[in-house]
Amino acid sequence: MYHKEKSIQIKNSASALYNNLGVLRIAPRRLTYFTVVHANVVNMVSASWDGLNYSHRQLQSKEPNVSTSTSLITQAAFCALPSRDLLVVTSQKGIQMYESDGSIMVYWHALDIPETTTELLCVPAQAVFARGISAVCESYICVGLSTGAILVFDVPSKGSNITLSDVMEGHKESITDMASQCCGGEVCIADLVSADDGGNLCVWQSGEEFKLLNHIPGFDISCSSVKLWKGTVVAGYGTGQIRLYEAVTGILHAEVNAHARWIYSLDIAPFSGLLLSAAEDSLVRVWHLTMTPESHSVEIAHLYNECVTDTQICGAKFCDGDGYAFAVTGYDLSEIIRYTQS
Repeated sequence: MYHKEKSIQIKNSASALYNNLGVLRIAPRRLTYFTVVHANVVNMVSASWDGLNYSHRQLQSKEPNVSTSTSLITQAAFCALPSRDLLVVTSQKGIQMYESDGSIMVYWHALDIPETTTELLCVPAQAVFARGISAVCESYICVGLSTGAILVFDVPSKGSNITLSDVMEGHKESITDMASQCCGGEVCIADLVSADDGGNLCVWQSGEEFKLLNHIPGFDISCSSVKLWKGTVVAGYGTGQIRLYEAVTGILHAEVNAHARWIYSLDIAPFSGLLLSAAEDSLVRVWHLTMTPESHSVEIAHLYNECVTDTQICGAKFCDGDGYAFAVTGYDLSEIIRYTQS
């Protein structure tokens, strides 16, 4: 079904982080942007569709007006809004937002980090970081925190006048991932899902004030990657399982023992219903999701798997909305491996 293409070399190897691959397709310019995180650096590659031209850029995690930083990056993800595309980078110190090509940092949000000894003694030791990134509806970008809170940023159609418009409290554990509705243009009640280290899922409805629609309890095992498709939550767990829930009601439609080890990444091709899963077991699997409108149920079928030998896979993304091609990253690999349909 898929065959391996020429790999794209990157400057540094990939860190072992959930969802450690960003992909943005720039159709008018026949380019695709890729991002991979290594420690405190984001490796960015611009690849032409004919495979002849590649350009590289490296973005560092640093506050404005600071020359260097050792702050570790936790995630880099593209956020595609109707009016503009942004690259969002989260770290131990804050949240950076760049123009999609990485050329200009348009916004910086510092995290509230305890600094004094007194503060540290009063509060149980907890790592401070941001993680979990998603564009929502017309103008919002949501970013999760290690406290379980979710920051909502209102993004203008151009310029740097980005504002923090809301803080959502639905989780008690660190946010791992977030996803907005990707159903090919359909309007859905639930348009954001967030996941945490305890496997808990929160389903939200966006608006001037975001509304918590549903809380789906976890099983004390991390939900490392989550997607939302046609009103269905698709969640991947540290057990190697994938679960499909109806977003608004929390009804479990399907549970699949998809991988032998920890799932690191899920992705959905919204127009075809193809689902990509990747895990520590070196396997990338492609599934097909089918919606049955009469019964409001979703079925999942296995289509294809690829073994990336001796590789702890940490990122996997479709390169287009139909699932014609996908890309994979692995821990300590200095390349992005690509596959296209035969």
